Amino acid sequence: MPDQRPQVLVAGAGPVGLTVAHELARRGLRVRLVDAASGPADTSRAVATHPRTLETYDQMGVIDQILEQAQQIRAFTMFSGGRRLVRLDADYSTMPTRYPFTAIVEQVDTEAVLRAAVARLGVTVEWGVKLTGFAQRPDRVEVRLEHADGAPETAEASWLVGCDGGHSTVRRTLGLPLLGETSETWMLADAPVDVDLPRDSIYWIHTGAQALMMVPFRRGGRWRLLDTTTAAPETPATQIAARFAAKLGPGLGREVAVQEPTWTSVFTFQQRMVPRMGEGRVFVAGDAAHVHSPASGQGMNTGIQEAYNLAWKLAMVEEGHAHRDLLDSYSAERVPIGAQLLGSTKKATFLVQLKNAFAGIALPVVFTVIRNVTPLRRKVQRKVLGGISGLLLGYPDSPLTTAPDADTAGPRPGTRASGAAAADPRHPGCRAWASELRDTRWTLAVADGAAAETPEHDWLSVRTLGDEGTRGPGALADPDGVLRAALGLADGGWLLVRPDGYVAARGREATAQALGRALARAGLAETSAVRM
Repeated sequence: MPDQRPQVLVAGAGPVGLTVAHELARRGLRVRLVDAASGPADTSRAVATHPRTLETYDQMGVIDQILEQAQQIRAFTMFSGGRRLVRLDADYSTMPTRYPFTAIVEQVDTEAVLRAAVARLGVTVEWGVKLTGFAQRPDRVEVRLEHADGAPETAEASWLVGCDGGHSTVRRTLGLPLLGETSETWMLADAPVDVDLPRDSIYWIHTGAQALMMVPFRRGGRWRLLDTTTAAPETPATQIAARFAAKLGPGLGREVAVQEPTWTSVFTFQQRMVPRMGEGRVFVAGDAAHVHSPASGQGMNTGIQEAYNLAWKLAMVEEGHAHRDLLDSYSAERVPIGAQLLGSTKKATFLVQLKNAFAGIALPVVFTVIRNVTPLRRKVQRKVLGGISGLLLGYPDSPLTTAPDADTAGPRPGTRASGAAAADPRHPGCRAWASELRDTRWTLAVADGAAAETPEHDWLSVRTLGDEGTRGPGALADPDGVLRAALGLADGGWLLVRPDGYVAARGREATAQALGRALARAGLAETSAVRM
């Protein structure tokens, strides 16, 4: 009988675990998904979904359902001492995307969308099943589980992925330390707020001694409120509401009525991460691998990107399409990004809290200059958005990335290929490119006129870009060359794109030698070839 044990066991059914399970199942793997909780969470924690994560949801095929729940944020507005200092409108002109906004989606809604998506692929969450330990063998992982009634179970899987949160059993069993620091204690609250403010912006309010933040939800007039000084965890909800109203009113310079919160949390946030993302047949992702300040909303977004990065690689190796070394690139790519994000969130945390009283004097002067000097304002906008959006993060130094042999236009190896789909979202070539990025396979895009042999394999989609009537494998009509210009593809040029939408390699001439070198660097299995 064929082996029917799970190929991958995923521990933790939050957004990260659900993403891992979805992408593995979408590639045909048998997945078991367990969670120690008795059922889905009914409170929201992470709420900000940034543009790169929205692009990932598009690739997963769930973007429409996510956006149905979302409040779109297109600005960051700063107040101090009752006056508005500046409104920084989102400017994505230097990093094109089909989703030029941050989507505020409550985590309960995100998880519901992803649970429905994995269910359509035949994966259901096993609630009340706790992972208590595991042992690695050369060809499998033996996992110890405990069910809600206390009954033990021993299960096997080829691989184990720990998405089991900040107190991760998987991380502790692997002996991976969380390196970093503990910082301030803050309060979060979700509450209906009556206030005359546009709901397309996040608000930062300095009171003269401290700072607060307001983030609008889509429904019920509710806002996520953040106070950078804290109350005791047992503070009654009515007092919490009154406290926020007393601070927000003077800070905004207008009437503010805060109703009783539907959820509050007092927490001491940490800035920590693991030195590597796994060992042997076991990996970690999300809060199991890092914890962040909520200042820039990076925790969940980072975890989603890790989940997508790991899942396609794990599927390629498990299906025999790539060498085991491909999985080493998970740590090689994601640990540096985690370290980079710890630095940026530390800066964001400092700016958000700004408890220095001098800030009340300096801020109006600084932001009057920013508001009135257009080039400076645009530079600040792009700098802030670039760090938060995820659109500028990439893998230029990855072992999978092949540096180009000459300078070319278009996305460089290690950067995302999705920007080309935003060159003209209504153009048929750009629309087809957005659809191509939803494919689970690698993509080899060649401009019409390429005469060399190109590889043929079931994990590779070959697309020939040209005008109407283009001939060649996977012809993709690109009238007037809009898509080719966005991709920087001249006649005969080529672009190799990973399943997660990042460029692995490119060149001016699609020779068998150049393509073979790029595929070998990515650790992929041997390919046959087809003449164009």
